[in-house]
Amino acid sequence: MILETQRLILRQLTVKDIDTLLPVLGDAEAMVYYPHPFSRDEVGQFISKQIMRYAKTGHGLWAMLLKTTGELIGDCGLALQDVEGRKEIEAGYHLRRDHWHNGYATEAARACIRYGFDKLHAKQVICMIRPENRPSRRVAERNGMAAGKLVFWHDFNHLIYSISREQWFVAFQKEREAEKSRKEGADGDVSVFLDSV
Repeated sequence: MILETQRLILRQLTVKDIDTLLPVLGDAEAMVYYPHPFSRDEVGQFISKQIMRYAKTGHGLWAMLLKTTGELIGDCGLALQDVEGRKEIEAGYHLRRDHWHNGYATEAARACIRYGFDKLHAKQVICMIRPENRPSRRVAERNGMAAGKLVFWHDFNHLIYSISREQWFVAFQKEREAEKSRKEGADGDVSVFLDSV
């Protein structure tokens, strides 16, 4: 396990996840802002890419599981991206369509952004989002990100949403204080955000 939130667990993807991730990445409606939905082979390639990222950088997109059932409902995580000649840490997320409108993408992305600041010591975290992708834009905005420059990236226009380390800690200071109180009340034995073991 990499991260745990109130309702979700994030762990590394494995090749055994191909068939459960296919309904996420293979869904034409969910992947409307990609060139095409993924085939089963492309889902396998996507997972292999994340496994290589884990080995190289220690992070990538992780499997998103419901705590209550252990069911894989999507992926979320951090990827090192080359944007206009700069290396940026991007938070990315894909959620199975039957779990939309429950706040899962926002919850998972928030945990990943925090991981980027707390564990990777990032100066900022970004999201590359196509302007017409309003649902993903709302996820970024709910996590304190603001839209900036429009860039042509991977054959499409993308807005660079970003939040700096300083902006993050100001925006979510109350949340961090509440978590600290919960941890102290539980004798410090459980953290809302857990490191991998």
